[in-house]
Amino acid sequence: MDNTSTIWSCMELVKNFCDDRDWAQFHNPKDLAIGISTEAGELLEHFRFKSEAECQDLMSDPKRREEIEEELADVFYFVLRFAQRNDIDLGAALANKVALDGKKYPVEKAKGQNKKYSEF
Repeated sequence: MDNTSTIWSCMELVKNFCDDRDWAQFHNPKDLAIGISTEAGELLEHFRFKSEAECQDLMSDPKRREEIEEELADVFYFVLRFAQRNDIDLGAALANKVALDGKKYPVEKAKGQNKKYSEF
């Protein structure tokens, strides 16, 4: 695991890649959101109709794992680009969301549960 990468450095990597190719013209919020969804769907395809054991087998197979990592990286790429193009501080947005979810899912009610907050 790389402990030196930051969200900012990842965003800069994606920004520079896109700037070198003059792709900003294609990266409006709608198209980037579509990209996130499309790439998430491609990630999901690897696991569709698979049991937990089959999913673990996929993750243990080096070739399949590499394919899955590439799809996950594609999702991350579009998330980073969306944030970069729309001046969203992902670290702050995540911290805010975790704080909100902490109120919806207090430890004493949510620990060990997979229920939606409205079911508590």
